[in-house]
Amino acid sequence: MELATLVMNYRHVFHAGNSADVFKHAVLVLLLKALQKKEAPFCYLDTHAGAGRYDLAGASARRTNEAEGGIARLWGTGDLSPALGDYLEAVRTLNPSGRLRYYPGSPRLARRFLRAQDRMILVERAPEEFVALKKEFAADRQVTVQQQDGYAALKAHLPPKERRGLVLLDPPYEAVDEFAQVSSGLEAAHARWSGGVYAIWYPIKERRETQRFLQALAASGIRKILCAELALYPEDNALRLNGCGMAIVNPPWQLDAALERLLPELLERLRQVAAGRAQVRWLVPE
Repeated sequence: MELATLVMNYRHVFHAGNSADVFKHAVLVLLLKALQKKEAPFCYLDTHAGAGRYDLAGASARRTNEAEGGIARLWGTGDLSPALGDYLEAVRTLNPSGRLRYYPGSPRLARRFLRAQDRMILVERAPEEFVALKKEFAADRQVTVQQQDGYAALKAHLPPKERRGLVLLDPPYEAVDEFAQVSSGLEAAHARWSGGVYAIWYPIKERRETQRFLQALAASGIRKILCAELALYPEDNALRLNGCGMAIVNPPWQLDAALERLLPELLERLRQVAAGRAQVRWLVPE
C-alpha cells in the first residue's frame, strides 16, 4: 500500500488553540462576516472538520499545551481590534464561566456566524472525530455532518444550491502528497464552482515545499488568489511548524486591507522570538 493512501492518525486535539488555530480562525471569522454583508443565503463547507470543540483541560491537550502559545495569549485581553474581538467573543461563548477550557474547532466557530437562511456541511473521515462532530451538532437543522473523504466532498457538494459561500480546506498535511492533493482538489472544485470563496490553510515548515505549493496554485489558471502568511519562527527548521498561511480564492472585497491590519497585531501578540513576519500578497491578481 502506498504511504499516501494510508489513513493518518492525526488528531487535532493535540494542537487545539495553538497559534496556527488562532491565525486560521481569525481569518475565517473575517470571511464569514464578509459573507453576512449580503442578505442572500450562503453555504459553508468544511472538508476536514475535526471534532467541533476541544477540551483544553483534557489529557490530550495538556500533553502538548500548545494553547498556551496561542489562544491563552489573547484570553483576558481587552484592547483587541474589532476583527480579533469578534473571534475571541466566539471562543468566549464556549466558556461562559470566564475560564478558558474549551476551544472551538472551525465548525463550532463557523456556526456562530450562520444566519437563519444559511447552512453548513461538515465532512470528517476519521471515525472517532466524526462521532464527536455528529454529537456536537445533533438536531441542528442547519448543519449536515457526513463521514467522507474531504476531497471527495468537493465533488459531492459543489456547487451548492445557494450559489454563494465558503469552502475551508484544512487537511492535516500528513500524507506525503497532501500539497498535491490540495492543489488538484482545488482545481477540480473551481472547475465545478468558479464563483465560490475557497480558503486553503497550509503549514510553513520547509520553505521550498511551501513555495512549490504556491507555484502550483499560481500555475493552475485560477484567478484572484490572495495569500496571507504568519511566521513566528525563522523558516530554517523543517522539523517544526514555523508558521502557516491561508490561500484565498475569490476573496471578498477589501479582505486584503483587513488582513493587512489583522496580521501585524497577531504577530505582536503571538510572537515567540524576535524573528517573525506577517505578509499579505496577491499570488494571482484578477
